[in-house]
Amino acid sequence: MRPKATVTAALGVVSALTLAACGGSTGDANQVVYWDTSGSAESAVFSEIAQECGRTGGYQVRVESVSFDQALNNYKTAAQGGQGPDVLRADVGWVSQLAQAGLIQDLSDTPLGTDTADFLPNAVQSTKFEGRTYAVPQVTDALALFYNKRELETAGVAPPQTWDELKAIAPKLGGENALFLNNDEYYALPFIYTHGGDLVNTSARLITVNSPETVRGVQVAKDLLDAGAARTSLDQPNSYTSMKTAFTTGETAMVIDGPWAVSEYTASPEFADPANLGIAPVPGSATPSPVGGHDYVIRQGSDATEASTKFVACMSSSANQAEVAAELGLLPSRKSAYDDPAVAANPIVTAFRPLAATTHARAWIPQNSELLEPLQTAYGDVLSGRKPAQVALDELAQTYQSTILTDYAKR
Repeated sequence: MRPKATVTAALGVVSALTLAACGGSTGDANQVVYWDTSGSAESAVFSEIAQECGRTGGYQVRVESVSFDQALNNYKTAAQGGQGPDVLRADVGWVSQLAQAGLIQDLSDTPLGTDTADFLPNAVQSTKFEGRTYAVPQVTDALALFYNKRELETAGVAPPQTWDELKAIAPKLGGENALFLNNDEYYALPFIYTHGGDLVNTSARLITVNSPETVRGVQVAKDLLDAGAARTSLDQPNSYTSMKTAFTTGETAMVIDGPWAVSEYTASPEFADPANLGIAPVPGSATPSPVGGHDYVIRQGSDATEASTKFVACMSSSANQAEVAAELGLLPSRKSAYDDPAVAANPIVTAFRPLAATTHARAWIPQNSELLEPLQTAYGDVLSGRKPAQVALDELAQTYQSTILTDYAKR
């Protein structure tokens, strides 16, 4: 998972709308059209690996960079018309939705679907829908506590392991500037999971977003603001940008973020020496972070299915995952890739490795993305003080039942 406001690569970019209209795939069985939804700091590395896969595999690859926040809708529009790319880099939360709609291929009976022992278990879960496999893990991710080592050392404090510890050390770190909370639904999940809450219970078909545990988790985030131990931005669309600015200028000592942000942070003067960027678990339980990441999917009806299958196998190989990890600091979804010497020498990946292995599973249902959108409104209402946590989450539970999960019960 990465923030919704994603910059599209400047070179070789065609707008997603144009790509959908053109159809992406050429109809050539020997050419794979690949929609890459990675950010501008990552796309060059993925493109180079993609072209090398084509050269060594004996097929052509055309990489088209597509803005992440437009990719899902544009893919669905194109694929429903029998067009679109042959292979899509999909957010893990999109797979079940695309599978239910019949827009991606069932890989269960292919080597892509059966040779999964090397992948992290939570990464594999994201590829499933109704017991069948529809995707191959590309990268995984987790949220962590990023901290300015110099600031914490100057203050004589260690990264907090609990939210109470954060409150205790905040005065030494400038009070509310100790931590910047991103006012975004995905970043609310660690607070919810830490306290035993969740959005839904899929096994019981029960909406749990307003359970006492979930309410308590969201309230803890608000309590940090009220205690002057953290700050946020009430301008939700720009909250993530504001958080990054505060951290990269040294104004804020800590933030919660994922491995996708490392390259941006280390490009700033504050972290020009990457050794100043500290990474620790998000305070709370052993598994407070939602599992995130991206998967490869093959379009249903692709004329280049055989070449696309080879392409996905190559892109997701241990060697190529290791190259991505070593160069970009992104987290492999294959366990064996972490043993590569270059990956083991990367301090960012090393710090994230135990976090990626203990992430909290999300609800792998077609409505996954729909659950997050209204959570953003509710979370913003709580952080701003417009509504108490219980009221905001009771209303959210009603929204879930009336518009998203109509066959689920409320607690």
